[in-house]
Amino acid sequence: MKTGQYISACILGAALAWAPALSFSQPSQPAQSSAKQDMKDAGHDTKNAAKSAGHGVKKGSERAYHATKRGSKKAVNKTKNATKGAVNGAKQGAKQPQP
Repeated sequence: MKTGQYISACILGAALAWAPALSFSQPSQPAQSSAKQDMKDAGHDTKNAAKSAGHGVKKGSERAYHATKRGSKKAVNKTKNATKGAVNGAKQGAKQPQP
């Protein structure tokens, strides 16, 4: 094993060995919470849910708007091309006498 790989393996091994000890040392949420705090938490969760829903609606509306815009442009261009073709066909038909 190369020296660089050996050092990397040692560092990774030490990090994995200490990971469980570090996770237990972090403080967790308090065992008891008051009703007032529960209501605050519920309010914050509701606010965040409403924000998330609003962002989703905005994104969907923008996508629908852009899709409609693209479809309208495509229809306009096809109509324009068809009209030009009809005009050119009519001109050609007017130049050639009917037998």
